[in-house]
Amino acid sequence: MNHLVRPFAALRPRQATAQAVIAPPYDVVDIDEARTLAASRPESFLHISRPEIDLPPGTDPYSDEVYATGAENLRRLIAANILERETAACYYAYRMTVGSHRQTGVAFAASVDAYESGQIHRHELTRPDKENDRVRNIQSLNAQTGPVLLTYKAAERVDGILDEVAKSSPLLEARGQHDVIHTVWRLDDAAGIDELTHAIDALGDLYIADGHHRSAAAARVAAERRKTGSTHNDNHDFFLSVAFPDDQMQVFDYNRVVMDLNGQSVDDFISTVSDSFDVEAVDHPAKPEAPRNFGMYIDEQWYRLKPTVHPSTDDPVTSLDVSVLQNSLLAPILGIADPRTDGRIGFVGGVRGLDELERRVDRGDAAVAFALYPTGTKDLMAVADAGLLMPPKSTWFEPKLADGLLTHRID
Repeated sequence: MNHLVRPFAALRPRQATAQAVIAPPYDVVDIDEARTLAASRPESFLHISRPEIDLPPGTDPYSDEVYATGAENLRRLIAANILERETAACYYAYRMTVGSHRQTGVAFAASVDAYESGQIHRHELTRPDKENDRVRNIQSLNAQTGPVLLTYKAAERVDGILDEVAKSSPLLEARGQHDVIHTVWRLDDAAGIDELTHAIDALGDLYIADGHHRSAAAARVAAERRKTGSTHNDNHDFFLSVAFPDDQMQVFDYNRVVMDLNGQSVDDFISTVSDSFDVEAVDHPAKPEAPRNFGMYIDEQWYRLKPTVHPSTDDPVTSLDVSVLQNSLLAPILGIADPRTDGRIGFVGGVRGLDELERRVDRGDAAVAFALYPTGTKDLMAVADAGLLMPPKSTWFEPKLADGLLTHRID
């Protein structure tokens, strides 16, 4: 029987080294932030996930030297016993705690076959350059280091098993970015592994919340290795994942900044926006408090926007707030036809706050910024179940999984 997931023998830090190793995901920090975070931490996993920080400024992040440096850094941490590999395949209960929020999920190796057949649902297209980068990263490290974040429709059977595992002493615990506590327990008895495998199979479907480039890259590496027969196991047919129940997931807004006004003056732009939106100037950051509400910051002024025409709610994609903004303003007024490829648009996770939108506009990095209401997990599932794709950068999940605590070797 083909299963959705299976246990794996993680490459991981020991408890004594976990705090030195833990790092934020490679794609939520820019190069300057990564250099700063890793500057006095030689064992930080950023030296593996963002190895360009160890090379001269201006180094092409996609150069051969970058990937070779990452592989050497991984070998260094293994040789120094900072990282060690489990001797047997396990599942891992994984909990993230920040403030009063707590979510408990499970780390496993997810089936590439299930991903390709649609049982592990995608909801976004990928950018070729970023997908190629993750392919080369996996190939050079012979490992998947950044877990794909999955979600599932909450099920008492799965959640009950994980709650029982989490009553034991943890295997690892470390504090990550934004003061998130990451706690990992090991499930290694044969009966427990079998029970959890079948409980996850009974879910029927898993949904990618974050990590489309990592999962797509893993599938490409698997296809290549199947073709060449270059390995002696099938680890490449599975990819590193952590899944949480949908009722524990926390979704933040994913906001937009645009670099210019498409040749318009500020007054002309606002006038044109007023043809499709009710526009109200406010004296404070306009954080949307309900769907179909948007904030706009331009020329040191916040505005509330409400569309005057609402899309049909029958279509789970066009009814999303990110689609309303794209179809009613970004494309027709600012000329952003494809936000996946247009270099004039940028995306800012809501965890950074509306202050970050103001900062980017005020310092001239962008001409205008838009604040959105968060897309819900159930919206994501509805789109995926319909076999459709969400607009890019529709969801920002917090807290983020850490890099470095669990790595899936495919050698």
